[in-house]
Amino acid sequence: MVRPSRCRNKAKRIGATTVEFAVTCSFAFFFFFAALEFSRVSMYRHTVENALYEGARAGIVPGASAEKVRDKTRELLAIAGISGATIDVTPAVLTNDTPRVNVRVRMRLDRGLYAPAFYFLGKTLDRSFEMAREGVR
Repeated sequence: MVRPSRCRNKAKRIGATTVEFAVTCSFAFFFFFAALEFSRVSMYRHTVENALYEGARAGIVPGASAEKVRDKTRELLAIAGISGATIDVTPAVLTNDTPRVNVRVRMRLDRGLYAPAFYFLGKTLDRSFEMAREGVR
């Protein structure tokens, strides 16, 4: 008994495998880079929240100034490579009678991403944190 040759079918299957790989690989790369960008935005969010906390801590001690709060917040944002963020301290002048310090950071999400992520174009991250000052009754 003579068996039919499988070479002809194998050659057709190699072409199909190449096409399947190209389609699957493009989806895999898409999901990989999307996950990378969402992770980066999450890192930005947590870094901003930590910088807000540390900046507010710098402002609650007696004798602190709003500029010192901004500098501390900017310093911590720079560690993660975040620049161009707007940092607001309320009140603008801290005195010994100031009961609370509020720090606010606004930044564009599409400025520091690795690839152009269309989901984050034009969106901003806006966070604030408030602490009571020490020694104020």
